[in-house]
Amino acid sequence: MTRILADLPDEDVKWLDQLAVEQGKSRAALLREAVSAYRADVPKDWLEIGFGAWKDRKDIGDAVEWQRRERANSTRAWDDDYEEVKAEFPELFDEEDDRQRRKHLEMIGADNKEIRKSIIK
Repeated sequence: MTRILADLPDEDVKWLDQLAVEQGKSRAALLREAVSAYRADVPKDWLEIGFGAWKDRKDIGDAVEWQRRERANSTRAWDDDYEEVKAEFPELFDEEDDRQRRKHLEMIGADNKEIRKSIIK
């Protein structure tokens, strides 16, 4: 193992010493861990890390369909796409959702009769 000499600002050294005490390690051990973590051959970009993470999941069926359903499940009465989402996933909505939608449309003064008819059905 090679020994090195490095200059660090006093504030960083104080922080490093405090962390060493908290973790029960030496300053040198923390620096070795930091260098190892920095060198790791793991992508640093969170998109790269997560891309394709669910592609082999068997418990959710089709991953794209599952994701669409999960997003649809968070649709609320005041969302602009309420009617479209409800038409695609009607089992996710109930009478209370429709009541809230009517209330919302009344509150914003929506006069679109087609929207009201699609809710009342």
